[in-house]
Amino acid sequence: MAAQNLEQVLKAAAGPVDMLRNSQIGAYVYPVVAPEFHNWRSEQWAWQHSAVLFDQSHHMVALFISGEDAQRLLSDTMINSSKGWAVGKAKQYVPTTPYGHVIGDGIIFWLAEQEFVYVGRAPAANWLMFQAETGGYDVQIVKDDRSPARPMGRPVKRINWRFQIQGPRAWEIIEKLHGGPLEQLKFFNMSRMNIAGRQVRTLRHGMSGAPGLEIWGPYDEGDEIRAAIMEAGAEFGIVPCGSRAYPSNTLESGWIPSPLPAIYTGDKLQAYREWLGADSYEATGAIGGSFASQNIENYYLNPWELGYGPFVKFDHDFHGREALEKLDPATQRRKVTLAWNGEDLAKIYASLFDPDGTPYKFFDLPLANYASSNYDRVVDGAGKDVGVSMFTGYSFNEKAALSLATIDPAIPVGTELTVVWGEADGGTRKTTVEPHRQLNVRCVVSPVPYSRVARESYAAGWRTEG
Repeated sequence: MAAQNLEQVLKAAAGPVDMLRNSQIGAYVYPVVAPEFHNWRSEQWAWQHSAVLFDQSHHMVALFISGEDAQRLLSDTMINSSKGWAVGKAKQYVPTTPYGHVIGDGIIFWLAEQEFVYVGRAPAANWLMFQAETGGYDVQIVKDDRSPARPMGRPVKRINWRFQIQGPRAWEIIEKLHGGPLEQLKFFNMSRMNIAGRQVRTLRHGMSGAPGLEIWGPYDEGDEIRAAIMEAGAEFGIVPCGSRAYPSNTLESGWIPSPLPAIYTGDKLQAYREWLGADSYEATGAIGGSFASQNIENYYLNPWELGYGPFVKFDHDFHGREALEKLDPATQRRKVTLAWNGEDLAKIYASLFDPDGTPYKFFDLPLANYASSNYDRVVDGAGKDVGVSMFTGYSFNEKAALSLATIDPAIPVGTELTVVWGEADGGTRKTTVEPHRQLNVRCVVSPVPYSRVARESYAAGWRTEG
């Protein structure tokens, strides 16, 4: 009988590490949105130098959460405090397991008194739905799943379209669309604006460092809104961003998007693994990279390691509180940017043109990740493991290969370390892995965010904690 849930999948596998490191899911796809509208270099350039339109309508799960216990459900499952949170404000949502490890993250929008929407990746959404179903909460949840990775020509429909207007000239475009001045609210505060005769919801954001907005509305109106934005933004140099460039933005802004959800072990999580389907993100995802431990728990991360330390507040009860209270934040690994050595990157590409040799692992541009969750070894001059590199690519703005990593806290900015690029023994059986050899790539420990405009524009918090 075929496995029906994640727990059964794990029991049938050789172990969670082997299962995930050899997953056959293929490349992680940002669906529906065209890979490029201009070219990915110009699209990256626009978010720092003019303006860019991000289309976020398809790659994230949306959960519409309502009911008397909706706020309590969120408070019970997030490390964040609810103090000061109110209708009209959004919050980065970070849930942990009972053992204090991060499951995922997303954004919670507080829309009305008993009405919220979660937007983000599947792991945190799944945890929310499980707790809502099994925790005795008086809530209702409507799930709007991310669009199919490969729709193969079939129509795609979501409840909402979701765009962001970002870049140094974004606010000029926003006020032109609105028809007059629009208050620049504090970060993550919500309001409304006018576009093409319609009123749309807004979230004050700054994904590219400068003031911008995330906006959303009914899906059927998306084409009309998009056309109005592009027309209004033409004189300000707006560029639509394709799905190829879009995820590389985080290399400059400093968010690690896809740590492994830490749910594969522990008796306290067995019921959750039995709830998760055999086709769930957690059952089908992939681990890639040179870090290869047979203990799946060595891939788990706590909030401080991912830069979420400022979120941890012990003013409320939540899953994982007791475990996190036992940790000393000062001794935890910390999030940094690693700036890779250009000469070593050149070796990777040169190996592609050696007909008699095995190339190094391909470094795709602008995003080099080849698994759902990426873990490359980071070692010091003595060859000692001092962290893991977790999200890797190239910034045309910075003219640098960059990765977001978590490393030992005593290592200062400016230190040269080494990233081990590629998997051992020619690579795993993932469909995204070709026969290759490993290369030690020099890198320099650098700030988070790496982009100067983002680093100087963001308020102190989780992005700047590194």
